[in-house]
Amino acid sequence: MSIPGRKQLPLLLSLLVSPWRGLPGQLIIQYTDRCNARCPQCGMSVMNQFQRTTLGLDQAKRMIDDAAATGIKAISFTGGEPLLYLDDIAILVNHARKMGIEYTRTGTNGFLFANPDSPNFMDRAARIADKLAESGLYTLWISLDSVDAALHEAMRGLPGVVRGIEKAVPVFHGRGLYPSVNLGINRNLGNQRPPEVFEPLSFYEFFRDALHAYYRRVCDMGFTIANACYPMSLETGVGGSAPVYAAASADTIVSFTRAEKELIFKALFDTIPAFRSKLRIFTPRSSLYALVRQMAGDEEFSFPCRGGLDFFFVSAKDAAVYPCGYRGQEKLGALQDLSRRQQKKTFKCRQCEWECFRDPSELLGPAVSLFTDPSALYRKIIRNSDYRRLWIEDLRYFAACDFFDARLSPKYQRLSHFDQLKNPSRMKNDFHSAGEAT
Repeated sequence: MSIPGRKQLPLLLSLLVSPWRGLPGQLIIQYTDRCNARCPQCGMSVMNQFQRTTLGLDQAKRMIDDAAATGIKAISFTGGEPLLYLDDIAILVNHARKMGIEYTRTGTNGFLFANPDSPNFMDRAARIADKLAESGLYTLWISLDSVDAALHEAMRGLPGVVRGIEKAVPVFHGRGLYPSVNLGINRNLGNQRPPEVFEPLSFYEFFRDALHAYYRRVCDMGFTIANACYPMSLETGVGGSAPVYAAASADTIVSFTRAEKELIFKALFDTIPAFRSKLRIFTPRSSLYALVRQMAGDEEFSFPCRGGLDFFFVSAKDAAVYPCGYRGQEKLGALQDLSRRQQKKTFKCRQCEWECFRDPSELLGPAVSLFTDPSALYRKIIRNSDYRRLWIEDLRYFAACDFFDARLSPKYQRLSHFDQLKNPSRMKNDFHSAGEAT
């Protein structure tokens, strides 16, 4: 069989750079911590009282310049709600591209698509799409956290937004921008909550069925790309401090035990193959496989996160650099003073499962371990045929998806190679509790 997207494979191989330079750098810039939604699953909800901050154009542009000089290849502009500053974000995306940073991302809770019955709605959606498309934005995500539109809107306090998103998606497609739907995994994902009493099989089946319904729903809405944010439970960070990125909550809606997270990752792992030919699903199954192993007690099976080594986070509150949004006690100073070569290269962090740095660390981990930890490479790629097959499959799939370039329409002929793979690599549904061997 020919390899789908084989012409794109050189791009992926070019990312696997020499070990002394590290992986291609990724920077998340929290442009603002202001938000207009009421999400119980986020500490930046408009209901929470704290002093809000926005970086501003000039400061953010200087950060982009410094990032480009440091070798950063991808920048995400996040919030709060970044599109409260739509004009600023468009300018910053364009500036990043001029500085040679091609991979730019931002997202929205969808508030701009509320009031879908207003007479100027379609014109308003077209203006938003034009502005973002003209900036050269690589990826735009739009949040949708439940199959049930009313439930999603109630959580976020944005009535009518789901129908507005559905009306806006084809407008964006007509402007050459294919947004990604972004799921923040939570207990309201399905039409009802999972059983109150935890029973592994029932819990797994709830999330498996909810995920199937979710992917069918977003396909019907016209989305062609999908991403999943892993549960962002509010936990104490490394060294006892709270995460610096407040997109997390102690609310039960996003708080899960290790045993529950293990089954959520299994359900997502088992669901994705049914939709890979219909949606460009950004979530790598090799990462989910590693996370299931980790949640079940095999703590060091996953590749360590590269946060603080190649990936970094800038907080809106102090404009300082952190290793990631989780390790809030490890302030690294100003971006212009950061030297990636001077970062501690032996730190092995597995303190959270946030996918922002978790997934790229896993997917590109073999390139680093070839030189830094050959035993890990041997254990995962050479000895573990299941993981090796998943990892290679992910690389082929990412190439077939044009590396999720939202400026390109999906190539369904390529994606058809992944239609219900003959060996979909379902995990054994033994539903053991976390801590037992997988």
